[in-house]
Amino acid sequence: MALRRRALVLLAALCAALAVNVTPASAANTAYVFAYFTESPNMTGANYGLHLAVSQDGLNWTPLNQNNPVATPTAGTLGLRDPFILRKQDGTFVVLATDLNGTDFGQNNQYLHVWDSVDLTSFTGYRRIHLHNLSTHTWAPTAFWDASRGQYGIVYSANNGSTDVFMVNYTTDFRTVSANQVYFSPGFPVLDGDIVVDGSTFYLYYKNLSTGLLYGARSSTGAPNSYTTYTSGLRQGNAIEAPLLVKNNAGSGWWLWGDSFSPVNNDFYAWSSTNIGGNSWTALNQRVYTPPLNAKHGSIAGITAAEYNGLVSRWGLPSWTRLKSSNFPDRFARHANYVGRIDTYPFDPYQDQLWRMVPGLADSAGVSFESVNIPGRYLRHYNYEIRLDANDNTAAFRGDATFYRTAGLADAAWSSFRSYNVPDRYLRHSNYLLRIDPLSSSSSATDRQDATFRVTS
Repeated sequence: MALRRRALVLLAALCAALAVNVTPASAANTAYVFAYFTESPNMTGANYGLHLAVSQDGLNWTPLNQNNPVATPTAGTLGLRDPFILRKQDGTFVVLATDLNGTDFGQNNQYLHVWDSVDLTSFTGYRRIHLHNLSTHTWAPTAFWDASRGQYGIVYSANNGSTDVFMVNYTTDFRTVSANQVYFSPGFPVLDGDIVVDGSTFYLYYKNLSTGLLYGARSSTGAPNSYTTYTSGLRQGNAIEAPLLVKNNAGSGWWLWGDSFSPVNNDFYAWSSTNIGGNSWTALNQRVYTPPLNAKHGSIAGITAAEYNGLVSRWGLPSWTRLKSSNFPDRFARHANYVGRIDTYPFDPYQDQLWRMVPGLADSAGVSFESVNIPGRYLRHYNYEIRLDANDNTAAFRGDATFYRTAGLADAAWSSFRSYNVPDRYLRHSNYLLRIDPLSSSSSATDRQDATFRVTS
């Protein structure tokens, strides 16, 4: 009888553990959250706190909290890089991040920042966890659930004394961790691993420091030193790192994001694939995706509709918009020396591209564009050229600064802007300068593209 009672107790405990350790179904995820830190070319946009953005399509992102941090470390270097969000087996989240404030990559650090969160609307239990006693860095954490161990693996970039490798520590609570061990050391230096588990296969994407390319490896067990690289090298732009693997919530297909490394270049590039297990990644046109403003190396996780709504309600949407060019999708409308133009993002002052799209000064059915960083000045046409001028409240100014938003002349899902007081003319770029010109649906394809913009954040 005692043995039977003990068996029943053990069975009940096992059932409870299995109930806790069921990962929420990916079908419940209908949106995405992006965690990141920020930098800009001359670092006016640098902020080493935890930032969040949301997306419903996984490609175009809306910063939350006016692109200000939602949590900031209070120990260690007092700054973070490379934040990673993991949904744990109980459905709640843990956030890990590199303990590094700024760009002094020469310093050694044996710790990671950690927060707990039920739904990412608040962050509790802040702590730092000690991972090793090596004289090296602890960069770019990723984490995954290893069902065979009944533990989470925390994988990070470090140096084992001879080369750059990935280390791993195992944990059940992200407080106490096992001794560190080498997780992936393929015979050349590596950086920035990202791990996802799909079915029974573990996928590890990483940067090969010898070639500067991104590669994918896989394992049937997820155990240390069990991965085999199976993809060709990938790169867009001049340099790339920090691969991010994201499964499409629709249930088919994957995206791979890569950080351009330098804040003076395009911040992110992206690829898509219908089969993560194959070796076929297609580079996405930048028209398709828009990273969060000034975002750098982070992570992306699926969230439910309720979690998406909760994040928007808690942190708020931006009070500004940006205008992305249709045919030069790496360029955004901005003012420079009070002249309207489109320039390649990122640039500084990055605020030059931020607009308050307000009811039209001449007709509230239209829109006007007020500068965020020079309030009281609006985009207006003068001799058909677009300038940023102070509102003198004359009828002429109000008319020049008012536009009617219409379906995009080149893409109805985007937008075009017709002049209020010269109604056959539309806002467009020409030689990267903004102006208004006569346009219609019968205009050339190039002219229509020049006059088409994505209103984004």
